[in-house]
Amino acid sequence: MTSTGGAIAVMGAGAWGTVLAKVLAEAGGPEAEVTLWARRADVAEHINATRYNPDYLPGTLLPPGIRATADAEGALRGASTVLLGVPAQTMRTNLEQWAPLLRDGATLVSLAKGIELGTLMRMSQVIVSVTGVDPAQVAVISGPNLASEIAQCQPAATVVACSDSGRAVALQRFLNSGYFRPYTNSDVVGTEIGGACKNVIALACGMAVGVGLGENTAAAIITRGLAEIMRLGLALGARDATLAGLAGVGDLVATCTSPHSRNRSLGERLGRGETMESALHGAPNGRDAHVVEGVTSCAAILSLASSYGVEMPLTDAVHRVCHMGLSVHDAIALLLGRSTKPE
Repeated sequence: MTSTGGAIAVMGAGAWGTVLAKVLAEAGGPEAEVTLWARRADVAEHINATRYNPDYLPGTLLPPGIRATADAEGALRGASTVLLGVPAQTMRTNLEQWAPLLRDGATLVSLAKGIELGTLMRMSQVIVSVTGVDPAQVAVISGPNLASEIAQCQPAATVVACSDSGRAVALQRFLNSGYFRPYTNSDVVGTEIGGACKNVIALACGMAVGVGLGENTAAAIITRGLAEIMRLGLALGARDATLAGLAGVGDLVATCTSPHSRNRSLGERLGRGETMESALHGAPNGRDAHVVEGVTSCAAILSLASSYGVEMPLTDAVHRVCHMGLSVHDAIALLLGRSTKPE
């Protein structure tokens, strides 16, 4: 059964969840029903009182069609479409609380970009594992989508991936606005792998910038990073066209080159010699600075790649810097010291 109408709940009032609530409310017009759930009651109260979310999307006036709440049960009541905008490593614990509240047949949409530590599951797999829904009810939204730019109504495109074409098209219609253009895709695996892995490569790009390296190095990291992503994605059954598109190359380029990217910015701080603790505390949104998906996901991605016999040297180097105390300079030397081979 395809769920195409009714209320929409966005679970997570961080920058990405908030900006997608804005897109949904504006694309849907005056009749749109969008509820935005915030973990903190003060964030929800501030949004309702002022139509601003200064902690996560400063300076952006939200449309009146958004109702914020810290009550998960109230947010999910009657929602036929639920966008899950919580960090990858908290997806499971949040869903365990929310699963009994979900409407039968609802479309569940992952906004998170990561691989779960321990289980090595993609987010769509975590959703199915916890809720027991048919995988066809689960969709993924991913692409070159920097929240701060979309908040300013700058043109952007994204991918809505779902094995149920009816649900994908319904989500496409909900999100289609004058500045936000969604494309549909049935390749959930490729869309998720592109979104998770690009954060790690963005950390590497940031590290290179931090030590003073230039555009040639950045281009090499992005290109060889894409090769790693494609090797893993194809091993998992992804389509190469997906990884060559918005959810792969597009997201990779945006995240690796933008100063608004948390992962790139954190990598840059590490490249300048800061400790991991110092770099995390200096990241945007200080109180939630620990949510830099590439730092946590690099270990899971590396384990997943190893289980499929896929070599990911850039990901390995980032993991060593983030979790094993390797200096950025030593990581660069390690990569340059690898044996030469055909591209």
